[in-house]
Amino acid sequence: MSHDDFATEPVRGLPETPPEGERILWQGRPHGFWLSWDALSLPWVAGYFAALALWRFATAIDQVPPMQAVAMSLPFVIMGAAVIAMLLVVGYVQARATVYTITNRRVAMRIGAALTVTLNLPYTQIANADLRRGRGGTGTISLDLMGDTRLSYLVCWPHVRPWVMRRTQPALRAIPDADRIAQLLAEAAEARVSTPRIARVAPAPAMAAE
Repeated sequence: MSHDDFATEPVRGLPETPPEGERILWQGRPHGFWLSWDALSLPWVAGYFAALALWRFATAIDQVPPMQAVAMSLPFVIMGAAVIAMLLVVGYVQARATVYTITNRRVAMRIGAALTVTLNLPYTQIANADLRRGRGGTGTISLDLMGDTRLSYLVCWPHVRPWVMRRTQPALRAIPDADRIAQLLAEAAEARVSTPRIARVAPAPAMAAE
């Protein structure tokens, strides 16, 4: 029997039903392949094993026939292919377990394949958003948080700005159509921050007549 780990979510990607007046503007997830490419350093891993295979071939070609030199370098190719396949699987699983949500009041990130957490980031706590365009029409939007807001780099990884550990910046990573989403986020944040807030003041107690 099939089982949905997120069946308890009242709204997909959110831990609770949005309050009155909050509207979901966009939901999405990372592109699995480009998440592996960008966050899991797929090209560097592939290049590393390719360099090992070439090094093994170059050191053997002067001592054995060419076909035997190729056979001696083949184990590095096989190991590299296995590691790349594992990274692709990790990227796919991470992408499938992730839901990014942009509303008119906040950014919410349901992240984590093994340990699932949901980050709720109101626009009033976001100091800046930075767009970095990637490959395949994707991009990453990093969120710089205000004040004393602190997040764990390891808990949020790979949904963070790479190598920024002193003040972890959560990030919407490898999302398709990143330019449009960044514009949507900017407009929603600007509208929310510029909306005046009316404080409710309790009425003063009535004074007894003299």
